[in-house]
Amino acid sequence: MKSDHPYRVLFLCTGNSARSVFAEFLLRRLGGKRFEAYSAGANPSGTVNPLTIKVLRERFNIDASDARSKSWDEFRGITFDFVITVCDNARETCPVWPGQPIVAHWGVDDPAAFVGSDSARERFFYNVALTLYRRLQIFTSLPLEQLDELKVEKLTKEIGLDRVKAGDSAA
Repeated sequence: MKSDHPYRVLFLCTGNSARSVFAEFLLRRLGGKRFEAYSAGANPSGTVNPLTIKVLRERFNIDASDARSKSWDEFRGITFDFVITVCDNARETCPVWPGQPIVAHWGVDDPAAFVGSDSARERFFYNVALTLYRRLQIFTSLPLEQLDELKVEKLTKEIGLDRVKAGDSAA
């Protein structure tokens, strides 16, 4: 699966305030110049959750202060190599994208819906980010240029099969 440009990856969620933003910024870190990462939402909340920014900054040393919650409509004209949904709702409502990208589902729990103390909420956000980070480590290690598209699609989809409850991840 060769590409004449960096592989373009779009992460989709409902609100684009936590999960898809984590995936976007973590791929930017892990993927280097090999990938272009974007995120968007079906019904964007309009703001990125402050705990998302805090976890990226304090736990991953990533400055995401320029992150913003945006609609997937902003990306209608862009051809992506991969479209990855990180929440079940986005998976169900995901539009058809031009260029026949590889579409995969890497569902993780919604940290914004977690109810608990401030420290428990931050730990939950971190565990969600860590789950995505581990998946992205696998994804970025794939020898995409050496594999045919069907193999890449199979491997990309398999990455999301380890449905881990964020609360069960190691803190």
